[in-house]
Amino acid sequence: MPLSVIGAGFGRTGTMSLKLALDRLGFGPCYHMVEVFKNPKASGYWEAAADGRPVDWEEVFAGYGSTVDWPSATFYKQLANAYPEAKVILTVRDPEAWFASTQATIFSRHIRDDTEDDWQRMVLKVISDLFDRRMTDKAKLIEVYQRHNEEVRRTIPQERLLVYEVADGWEPLCRFLDAEVPNESMPRANSTDEFRQNLAAKLAENADRS
Repeated sequence: MPLSVIGAGFGRTGTMSLKLALDRLGFGPCYHMVEVFKNPKASGYWEAAADGRPVDWEEVFAGYGSTVDWPSATFYKQLANAYPEAKVILTVRDPEAWFASTQATIFSRHIRDDTEDDWQRMVLKVISDLFDRRMTDKAKLIEVYQRHNEEVRRTIPQERLLVYEVADGWEPLCRFLDAEVPNESMPRANSTDEFRQNLAAKLAENADRS
């Protein structure tokens, strides 16, 4: 199935909650970084994309109806071109809050440049390189974050783009997707504590394989 929704927002902008919402609305299964954990081949796809090598997006997203979060957010322009009928959602939050969240979660662990782990090497190329690997530099991170968001706004036609804060709930999301508003609360997931537990489990799993 072709992708119908492409998430352009960086990690820690409510992407897991959006994934669950898209699944609930029938636009899933939704691809997310957690899907990379499940597929040993997935890191290689994204590392190839970061290196500028050809990638078969149909193979990458086989069985998925949408994608959000990193690693795909780095390649939102390529994906928007590959799936011209797909709508694009840019998840955003206050830059200061976003930075604080990254430091407590995704950027709280240092990844060595000489890592031999496929997933960590992919993360360096797909995410860390966006910030020149200065993962604790507040000014740098916020500058790249804001520049990315402005680039998405300039690149994606207005009628195809939703700039979205998950705190706004179902209504703007469902209106954009022409979907019925569920009679339930918007999903809330991947808190700081949940993220730390999931990352620790992933790193422990990789260590067991080595």
